Amino acid sequence: MVHLRAREVQQLLHNKYVVVMGDSVQRAVYKDLVLLLQKDCLLSPSQLKDKGELSFENDVLLEGGKRGRMHNGTNYREVREFRSAHHLVRFYFLTRAYSQYLESVLEELLWGEHGPDVVVMNSCLWDLARYGEESLWSYRQNLEILFWRLHQVLPESCLVVWNTAMPVAHRVSGGFLPPERLAPTAWLREDVMEANFYTAAEACSQGFDVLDLHFHFRHSGHHRQEDGVHWNECAHRGISHLLLAHVADAWGVILPGRDLVDSC
Repeated sequence: MVHLRAREVQQLLHNKYVVVMGDSVQRAVYKDLVLLLQKDCLLSPSQLKDKGELSFENDVLLEGGKRGRMHNGTNYREVREFRSAHHLVRFYFLTRAYSQYLESVLEELLWGEHGPDVVVMNSCLWDLARYGEESLWSYRQNLEILFWRLHQVLPESCLVVWNTAMPVAHRVSGGFLPPERLAPTAWLREDVMEANFYTAAEACSQGFDVLDLHFHFRHSGHHRQEDGVHWNECAHRGISHLLLAHVADAWGVILPGRDLVDSC
């Protein structure tokens, strides 16, 4: 695994607009990227746990979060943005792969001053847990619409990277679960693997890139948080390195060779 320092990330993403979309795991992907654009350190446990805060490491909460009512409903919103002289990174919280809200996000990207250079996204856990008994079927239908709309809205030069959902534990807890599932079991673990198989195949068939985080972290349960869903700061730095190496490869950028010393 390549090991990038802040100055190298700054150079790779110089004058680039990166959009990250997804759930709380993808929010941590956004946070670690924002942090790594500024300094060589890891996220703190409190930074990983916080959501909806007005500011994180010089970013700005644009919409939702603590500007409104904090809750675990499917209509929760959180839009964040980090901007420097030469970098723009934005995050949109999603609870479904395709929805009227997602359509409004796509319209915002379409009519914005600048089109994104990179879109990194995943939507899975909320889709499977909060939308009824036919959730897996509707998830597949929504993904087809999503990928079709991405082709229509995003500039041809934009690199779209679909992150597969991270592996979950046999027993999980979290705000994405409906109140009646207070004692979740292994049903989600198998559904996530099935969903990842389908989404990876569909994304590839549509010409989008896939970063298989489920595969990369299948033996890294020791980096998973106690809720069985979220991951620690070491895992998220590993995700950042994988993602940035993937982006560099797609752009034909040769990254500096360096042995990775795992301090975690």
